[in-house]
Amino acid sequence: MNVPLLDLKAQYATIKAEVDAAIAEVFESQQFILGPKVEQCEEAIATYSGCSYCVGVSSGTDALLACLMAENIGVGDEVITTPYTFFATAGVIARLGATPIFVDIDPRTYNLDASHIPAKITDRTRAIIPVHLYGQMADMDPVMQIAEKHDLVVIEDAAQAIGAEYKGRRAGSIGHYGCLSFFPSKNLGAAGDGGMVVTNDSQRTEKLKCLRGHGANPKYHHKIVGGNFRLDALQAAIVSVKLPHLDGWTSARQRNAKRYDQLFSEAALPLELPVSGSGRHIFNQYVIRVSRRDELRSFLQKKGVGTEVYYPVPMHLQECFAYLGMGRGSFPESERAANETLALPIYPELTESQLDYVFNCVREFFADLAGELAPTGDANLSTSMD
Repeated sequence: MNVPLLDLKAQYATIKAEVDAAIAEVFESQQFILGPKVEQCEEAIATYSGCSYCVGVSSGTDALLACLMAENIGVGDEVITTPYTFFATAGVIARLGATPIFVDIDPRTYNLDASHIPAKITDRTRAIIPVHLYGQMADMDPVMQIAEKHDLVVIEDAAQAIGAEYKGRRAGSIGHYGCLSFFPSKNLGAAGDGGMVVTNDSQRTEKLKCLRGHGANPKYHHKIVGGNFRLDALQAAIVSVKLPHLDGWTSARQRNAKRYDQLFSEAALPLELPVSGSGRHIFNQYVIRVSRRDELRSFLQKKGVGTEVYYPVPMHLQECFAYLGMGRGSFPESERAANETLALPIYPELTESQLDYVFNCVREFFADLAGELAPTGDANLSTSMD
């Protein structure tokens, strides 16, 4: 049996007529950049995220970049974030000439450990970017308390967490900004790149809208330098079609996660399962921790099971950040997670037989491993022939 890590064709088959009609409508209008389709999508995402405003942008990366630009963060400034994340989180900071300041993660949730933040704050610190990794929100109360005490901006990287909740509040609604990604593999994906910024601040909203169009307001009049961060109408139309299905897809992911949890727990296999903190986990990924990760992944690949390693090299060990002067051992929990975590298939259309097959393959790996490690029977035989 082949079980891919993600099967977007299976999802598309269930909504093909809706998506095709939405695309056709955009082509009939010939309005491809911003416009009513983007505005409708912005309103719907703002409502879904529990926010007052939403600004469609070209990607999750550009969402982060635009927020930093809106706060005039640049050369000489510092931004605190996690080293265990997708590159964009730290990359946008460095791109503007600011310095990423890393703090280690909670080993159970893989999210930024807020208890490490105070020690990293200096008079150059301007912002904190907590990442809601794998579909679970970071511990936001202490993050916001620290930010308020030191007058810092909080930009939630919610690229993997649309619809996730922390103490009843949706991802992106707690900080000053929330950044979403519609990369196709996300729980709510477009047919290419796309993203949004959600916020409850009207002035920040207007600045973001200005920045996404080269800083022009009105057209051809530029008070600030922005970028080309506009969301395509085609992508907005597709996201709008998918949004009403999102909660159903999330429920299916949660059901699959619960089934995995039950099977792995009953089998008492030597691996760590995902944990859910204070709120709704949407399982953008189902990530296990195992000491012999690479061997398990190779075994599953041979069995036809798709997996992924998020993320094999923490940011502080990336070559481009060598100038920060942080070597191995600087952030031990992030480094351990990079060496031991593995994502298994969790997508909504995963069938029960496919899920059971994944579990049985993992169990087979550990059974084979136990056989290899077990002492041979001869070792227990007496050397005496009497």
